[in-house]
Amino acid sequence: MEKLPKLPSLLDRKIYKTGQTRGADDDEIYQNRVGRNSTILIPFHQFEKYRIEKVYSMNYENGFIVLISPMDYFGNKEIDLNQLNLKLGENLLIFYETREDWLKHNPEEKGFTVATSRLAPLGGEYIARIPATTASDNGEKINKGFNATSLKGAGIRAYEYASTNNIQNARLQLEAIFWHCRDAELVATENGMLKENVERRKKWAIEESTKKGLLDYNKLQEKRILNSKNIAICPLCLEEISANGFFNKVPQAEGREVIDLTITQLNLFHIHELRYGEFNHIPYNLGWGHHFCNVVVKDSGIDNTIKWMIDVLKRNSFKIN
Repeated sequence: MEKLPKLPSLLDRKIYKTGQTRGADDDEIYQNRVGRNSTILIPFHQFEKYRIEKVYSMNYENGFIVLISPMDYFGNKEIDLNQLNLKLGENLLIFYETREDWLKHNPEEKGFTVATSRLAPLGGEYIARIPATTASDNGEKINKGFNATSLKGAGIRAYEYASTNNIQNARLQLEAIFWHCRDAELVATENGMLKENVERRKKWAIEESTKKGLLDYNKLQEKRILNSKNIAICPLCLEEISANGFFNKVPQAEGREVIDLTITQLNLFHIHELRYGEFNHIPYNLGWGHHFCNVVVKDSGIDNTIKWMIDVLKRNSFKIN
């Protein structure tokens, strides 16, 4: 089989990164920029809310860990962990986030050890991420578990999860959507691809997407990913997007420039927002949108954002020409 031409490196990295989670710093319990099929972390009350049956039926490829607070684990007698099929050190960890909990229920005094594995058995019973305080006595930061260079973060946010198959299909579909930008071929050549390689790569992406059922134009239009002319659009503002937006950085306000800015004008856009209890990083729920439109939507979702925008416009109608 003849080797497939490579995409421009910046575009290739952007598509690849759609299969990774958002960033997390060292003081968070989450992993930083890893695959969406990694072990997931579920806060205990979210686990209760979305029902044990649903969580167990989701078949997470690398399992899940439920994080329970010391207050719930030691003090809430109404919680029956056996009934919930939760076992400390297997799929459950006590998560210390406050100094008060640490002092009241010190795990070391109780003979508990720090967890060392993301897969059962977890190698311990607790983890901790407690910020430093300004108090002079015992106010140091307490970071216990999954803080070594080779093992940073216990897992990923549950709502960011995607199966390996969905990650691969989403990447393929997102490339096909790129080729539906009004100027995709021109921009690809301007960014280092030979014209004949552009034609080969585009043909492959379209054919593979069609073969796998990832290029249903009616569905892509309905989901606000393409317009009626099958041109790629921003899912919020519905403006046709230029492929240049994959390569150009967002403009910066004068006097507030950041030298190492890496944010491009176009970014991954979830049509239905990521939320607990749903798999929303899937084909036909992902498009490319303007960075600023993405910032406006945040975690509210497109529909709620549009309703809010309508209310804002109504209240400002006297100012609109």
